[in-house]
Amino acid sequence: MTGSSGSRPAAFAVWALTRSLLLLCVVKVITLPGPDVTSDVSVIYHGWYDVLRSGSYPQSDVTWQYPPVAALSILSPALLPFLDYASAFFVLAFLCDALVLGLLLYAGRSAARRTAGAWVWVAGVPLLGTTAYARYDVMVTAVAVAALLAGVRHPRVLGALAAFGALLKVWPVLLLAGTARGRRTRLAWTTAAGVALGLLVLCTAAAPGALAFLGFQRDRGTEVESLGALVFHVARQFGWQGRVELHYGSLEFLGPHVPLVSTLALGLSVAAFGWLLVWRLRARTFGVSTTADAAFTAVLLFTTTSRVISPQYMLWLVGLAAVCLVFRESRMAWPAALVLVATGVTQLEFPLGFIHVVTSDATGLTLMFLRNGLLVAASLLACARLWRDTVPGPSSDGASTDDVPAAGDGGSAAPPLSRAGSPDTRASAP
Repeated sequence: MTGSSGSRPAAFAVWALTRSLLLLCVVKVITLPGPDVTSDVSVIYHGWYDVLRSGSYPQSDVTWQYPPVAALSILSPALLPFLDYASAFFVLAFLCDALVLGLLLYAGRSAARRTAGAWVWVAGVPLLGTTAYARYDVMVTAVAVAALLAGVRHPRVLGALAAFGALLKVWPVLLLAGTARGRRTRLAWTTAAGVALGLLVLCTAAAPGALAFLGFQRDRGTEVESLGALVFHVARQFGWQGRVELHYGSLEFLGPHVPLVSTLALGLSVAAFGWLLVWRLRARTFGVSTTADAAFTAVLLFTTTSRVISPQYMLWLVGLAAVCLVFRESRMAWPAALVLVATGVTQLEFPLGFIHVVTSDATGLTLMFLRNGLLVAASLLACARLWRDTVPGPSSDGASTDDVPAAGDGGSAAPPLSRAGSPDTRASAP
């Protein structure tokens, strides 16, 4: 889809219809089968809200596994004092959803861009279902989308928002993985470091327990929806004597060999980091979509290899995929499509079919192999396309776009070369 004005009203209309249905679901006018996903807001978040208002982080609650700025999301319903806590939270989630759509439509307004990104967001959120509004991840995703879109022209804004997002839920630090080498990286990374340090000092001075989440996150095991959990779903069919229990805020496998699989999952994440580091050192061609493409690839890798793949993590991937598809030069269309399908399967396994996942029956096995298989395929395809588009081949002359100023950075350097070797005017599109 192009940036034509005709597709924007259609995207807004579909968004309005689907989000109205989501709101009706979270306020229980429409009741869906499966566990009540809104209890996290009405019970857990509300409990944290009371603790935070008392002047401390929930440092005695092992389910508090979030960086200190996450307190702002938990406290945000206070902005709507005329509503009860849960209703206020759902309204704010809805507004953040609307903000993401607005940013994507605005970014796609130019003929040099496209509205495909907005359509990815319009479709992806309802594919996840009520979980999208019953977790604060939509707020974090809004920050990440704003960071990547602003970062095309303003690397300092990218750095500041990435740091703020990282202290909301860690993963937005990966938005900095694909900044163009040279000046843009220096501006983005130094700004991010300064903002993160300032926020950490402020949070630790404001209330005790700001860093308690580090220990709670470290001690997590293999959650039943993760890639590593497939080992135990299969092993159960052959008499494995483990069990599923609520542990550190999620349902995890406990029993023989679970620590080994958890360690192997950490090893996969380390390997993913190693691949990103090698890519970063080898990459030379940084186009207008590279920052978004690299962020999407990095978050895909760390989501897929994580010991925990909670359903709301899919919202991160949908948001980043949407930003990628704003740019015509992005090659992430197929990985984005795989993520959308995986998001739909995620709603089938949680909440609709979660009992099948917990019991590891045939339906549960099928859903988990399908969802996690799609994530693995999307990760590998994204890695291959990012590498092919940015790393010079053996016959390359080694030309680099290091220190070439992009639009909004200042300087009057010529536009970077496109893959065909001609000036790429898209790099300076708004």
